[in-house]
Amino acid sequence: MSTQERFLEDYDPAEYPSVALTVDLVVLAVTGSTLHAPFIRRGMHPFKDALALPGGFVGPDEDAEHAAWRELAEETGLDLATHRAHVEQLATYSSPERDPRMRVVSVAHLALLATDGRSLPELAPGSDASAAHWKPVREVLDHEELAFDHREILTTALERLAGKIEYTLTAAKLVPEEFALYQLRHVYEAVWNTEKLDAGNFTRKMSGALIGTGRKVARSKGAPAAVFTVRSEYLSPPMARPAATSDH
Repeated sequence: MSTQERFLEDYDPAEYPSVALTVDLVVLAVTGSTLHAPFIRRGMHPFKDALALPGGFVGPDEDAEHAAWRELAEETGLDLATHRAHVEQLATYSSPERDPRMRVVSVAHLALLATDGRSLPELAPGSDASAAHWKPVREVLDHEELAFDHREILTTALERLAGKIEYTLTAAKLVPEEFALYQLRHVYEAVWNTEKLDAGNFTRKMSGALIGTGRKVARSKGAPAAVFTVRSEYLSPPMARPAATSDH
């Protein structure tokens, strides 16, 4: 028996404090010029009936990302695998007081869900969620109490995205793979929580990072709009973020 095998044979995990691992998800999507995210109503304690982000415990045989996808599907019925979606780790939350049950560390994820800007996928509550709904993110921050440290997680996700779209085409992950410029502009307005951006200036800023498809799409108002795809991941020069219209 090797020294490592002897060490592991004598090793007792119970000698160390137990820490549970969870995941939480901020899933962002845009309709019109409004940023939405799915929230659940917790069906059990702690924080029973409180509004919360989807999430839950990581199973013994899964990693954090798989747990995030599973928990989202179980609590909201939203399967990201059936949509155009981008998922990345946001941050790790490890305050000893963040969960009243025990020491719980959460790996938060940010998901960007592409939409046509007109509708959002239907949600269906499940698992320990008594309800699941898309809600405007700014309204939640302004008027709702959130369970655990989910307000901090949500605020961090918004700031991460707001900063990234200044210098990258991350905003294009919230629209179809081929899109009209007004759809992309609405994403910027929603994420930055700003009044309508100047269409002409926006077009000039985006011209070097996009490539036209040669097609046009009909609009409910005005002339048909040209359709583009992303040419470059980065914006040069970056977009200047205007002052937000609220504190959030």
